[in-house]
Amino acid sequence: MKQAAATPPATYPQEAKAVVLHKEQRITVEEDGRITETTFRAVRILSREGRREAHALVGYNTESGKVKELKAWLIRSTGEVKAYGKQQTMEIAEVDNDIYNEHKVRVIEAADDAEAGSVFGFESVSEERTVFSQQAFSFQAQNPVALSRFVLNLPAGWRAEGVTFNHAKIEPTVNGTSYTWELRDLPYLEDEPASPSFSNLAPRLVVNLIPPTGKATPLRTFATWQDVARYSSELHATQVTPNEALIAKARELTATAKTEYEKIKVIGKYAQSVNYISINIDTSRGGGYRPHTAIDVFAKNYGDCKDKANLMRAMLKAVGIEAHPVAIFSGDPTYVRQEWPSPHQFNHCIIAVKVSDATEAATVIKHPTLGRLLIFDPTDENTQVGDLPDHEQGSWALICSAENGDLVKMPVTPPEANQLERTIEGTLDIEGNLSVTLKENSTGQSAVTERRYFKKASQSEYVKLTERWIARNAPGSTIGKVAPADDAAASKFALEVEFKTPGYAKSMRGRLLMFKAAPISRGETPYLAKETRKHPVVLESQAFKETTRIKLPEGFEPDEMPDSIELSESFGKYAASWEIKDGYLHFKRALVLQAATIPVADYAKVRGFFGRVLGAENAPVVLAKK
Repeated sequence: MKQAAATPPATYPQEAKAVVLHKEQRITVEEDGRITETTFRAVRILSREGRREAHALVGYNTESGKVKELKAWLIRSTGEVKAYGKQQTMEIAEVDNDIYNEHKVRVIEAADDAEAGSVFGFESVSEERTVFSQQAFSFQAQNPVALSRFVLNLPAGWRAEGVTFNHAKIEPTVNGTSYTWELRDLPYLEDEPASPSFSNLAPRLVVNLIPPTGKATPLRTFATWQDVARYSSELHATQVTPNEALIAKARELTATAKTEYEKIKVIGKYAQSVNYISINIDTSRGGGYRPHTAIDVFAKNYGDCKDKANLMRAMLKAVGIEAHPVAIFSGDPTYVRQEWPSPHQFNHCIIAVKVSDATEAATVIKHPTLGRLLIFDPTDENTQVGDLPDHEQGSWALICSAENGDLVKMPVTPPEANQLERTIEGTLDIEGNLSVTLKENSTGQSAVTERRYFKKASQSEYVKLTERWIARNAPGSTIGKVAPADDAAASKFALEVEFKTPGYAKSMRGRLLMFKAAPISRGETPYLAKETRKHPVVLESQAFKETTRIKLPEGFEPDEMPDSIELSESFGKYAASWEIKDGYLHFKRALVLQAATIPVADYAKVRGFFGRVLGAENAPVVLAKK
């Protein structure tokens, strides 16, 4: 650590709050599945905000592993050294909303002692037994890294095959059965608007451990995605059998359902209503991927994602509908990579329901052997059957079927399925004061976004959120009415707001009034201010349509009006128009964006598109007194 601390400070971007001087992980694998992991990390604090990097963390499994050693040091800029050991170590649950989880984390926090110029480092040694024959290592998070190294020591006769993500292939240095992968001088990863997640920017390494041919081993190996699907299907197969009570409940729920789709909807809604509580046991031997029995989950009315999917599958089975569990990564649609067949790429479980041609929905995919499959997430209580959370759309996911399972692309709902439609009726007086009635109708994932805000907040909190939203767009506004209406069954959300904004139009000596036709912004679209960019631009599927009608004050006529605009690119379309007719300003705008990842080479095109959109919507209307 002192050697790392003695490294002369380099120059880094102002955004970098710390620099990792040395990051190293050493894994030693025994033939019986015992793994020893030694980690060393040293980081230099560059600013006050970077003090949070002065912490040590090591996770372990209480049933199959242990932390043999955890110690840390802080070298202050004066050269003084402070050591940390058992007395400064805390143990916490890895996930705080689980009722029971074998995974624990030991932590040493030194942020309060650190300052700019300090170097913090730690070393940990842990041991675990596992059935899995795969390892993963991330060379970087966001901060710059001077040296990052991964070392793998295998039993005699074994070999390793590595796959590199987000970087040119990293070739290991091999000495017998010891493999070393190393990178140096990794730059700071800038957090740009609408950028991919850091897990898709930072170099990552995944490794398959391969035993000698014919060698019996307790470690599970996966050569293909079919191997992973078969393994996952085996974990689910014994857990899905319903009992008489569960069958009776499924039939009761679907008693009035007239179609296959209606049956799926009511059972999906029931699965969503099951309380989300996670109890993970035997995780080192695959328990984290095995659901509890559908009978237990039904009786206790709680479970995690795989339990909800399994219960829904059992209920569908009870009414004659076949379904399959689906392993997926929740949070980043581009995280899972085809090149590495592994259950470790997934953190979530949803369901694929086999449907007939009579069932039509935007989330139906066609599998070459399993047929038409309706994809649904029974854990997300805000997204209904026929829709899918936006952070899961377009991702690679694994259909867990023993015979026909494979990695498939999840559906992407069209923009019009995620539309926000807004109407504004307003009155502008001669002093520039504006009175507005705003009505919004959202569908699909646009409605889900609104629903989450609505369900998380109390009535008074929701009103305050709405007031802040209006005030950000029209400062000084007073709210008269806030009326939300959630129709979750139809995947819709409506909102009506009445407000008044004094001085909305700027008066110029009483002869001119200048104002924007759109008092409220569209919502979330990327603000691409910088002329250059390092990372791709990620867009989500969405649509927006607005019709505004503002009654103008008597005695004023148009002096300046923006020109109508129409834009069209492969990733989206935009149109806006302004017209004064019969004493009213009529303003219309519409934006449609396709789900797309736009490469840096096309940044000028996407920046120009949104720049012209922003320019049009900020263009003023000027009225002159007759």
